[in-house]
Amino acid sequence: MRQTITEPAREIDVIHQTDVLVIGSGPGGLAAALAAARAGVAVTLLERFGCFGGNITTVGVEGFAWYRHEQTVEAGGIGWEFEERAKAMDAATPESQSLSYELDAEGFKLVADRLVEEVGIHPMLHRLFVAPIREGNRITGAIVESKAGREAILARRVIDATGDADIARMMGAPSHKTPVEEMQAASVMFHIAGVDKQKFMAGVQADPQTYKNWSTGEWQVETSGKEDDMFSPFLAKPFAQALKDGLIPAHLNTIGGTWGAVHDSGEMTYMNLVHLAGCDGTDPDSMTRFEIEGRKQAMHAIRALKAYTPGCDGARLRNFGMTIGIRDTRKIDAVYNMTEADVRHEGRFEDSIGIYPEFIDGYGVLILPTTGRYMQIPYRAMLPKGVEGLLVTGRAIGGDRIAHAATRNMACCAVAGQGAGIAAALSVKADCDLAALSLTQVQKELKRQGVRIA
Repeated sequence: MRQTITEPAREIDVIHQTDVLVIGSGPGGLAAALAAARAGVAVTLLERFGCFGGNITTVGVEGFAWYRHEQTVEAGGIGWEFEERAKAMDAATPESQSLSYELDAEGFKLVADRLVEEVGIHPMLHRLFVAPIREGNRITGAIVESKAGREAILARRVIDATGDADIARMMGAPSHKTPVEEMQAASVMFHIAGVDKQKFMAGVQADPQTYKNWSTGEWQVETSGKEDDMFSPFLAKPFAQALKDGLIPAHLNTIGGTWGAVHDSGEMTYMNLVHLAGCDGTDPDSMTRFEIEGRKQAMHAIRALKAYTPGCDGARLRNFGMTIGIRDTRKIDAVYNMTEADVRHEGRFEDSIGIYPEFIDGYGVLILPTTGRYMQIPYRAMLPKGVEGLLVTGRAIGGDRIAHAATRNMACCAVAGQGAGIAAALSVKADCDLAALSLTQVQKELKRQGVRIA
């Protein structure tokens, strides 16, 4: 029998008011806040952790644009600025498999701080969103909790950048969650130290891996064929040998994946080797279980690297990400839901708020943008049905399974986020509903901010 309690009614202090409130500061939320502020309105950026950057900083996913090759066509804008500012602040390293830079997870915390401060965004770290404030079907702010207790923030427009469409769902907007057994695996990211770079790279050159090697053991990856012989920083053989020799438990046959950058200091970063199927990123009990399991598996991976990988015999754990990495949970049922055809066949939209290269990574599909093809991102994919005053950005925008395998990627989240931020700002300025906004004016401001939309 289910037990419940009844909380007593209470008054909650309104501690802050703003034009645009962005909830969540990952690549989508951070881009949204910056874009809205640059469009000339008061912006507040709310984040539950102690730093901005989300997947980059708290999870440790440093490969922001690892898909980039010579013919790749991109939107530019704030996503490109993330890389350029990180390079300028010595917080980026050349990426091993592409023409991009890895963003240093720790250094990018400082990059994000500076970007936020420069445009006058009101920062609110260490506060957790717990409920929307509403007037009918219009959102007018958010209830938060922190060490200061329960507080209220009022806003003229709200952007849901939680990654899980938390706010849209609580407002009653239709959404759908991928069945847990079909969700893309979660990951616990980690970095190691004590690697002999010269020996490790010599081993890589002696036995170079390609994307074709991704189809091994538990994984079968669909490519277009053009990816198959391209270099990939892929590690599978050490773990297969460790399984064979009994060095790691027999059931851990999903350990394997990619390494990021190897530094002269002996650090090897962005170790994407732990893949946790069955983790539900909307269930704290599930996340607790898999967070602990992921750390255990990471130590098994390090043990195998030490035993079977050149240059890694002195390897040791340097650090884990602050939290588990979630790829897949809820998506809104938007005014327009993107489709597999859109992301595979260069979708074009009159309400484009930016472009994204033909890059699909998820659900067993890997297509890299090496031919100049790209799609457009429609504004309507961020408009939840039945709710006023709210946009949803980041990986929770509307789309089907394969569309999500493209739009979930961090650089695409930044494209969508910049569009959402500008739309929210111009909606405030024009005092009009988000669904009635002039897309011509949004696109004009996007271009002013350096975004390619067509």
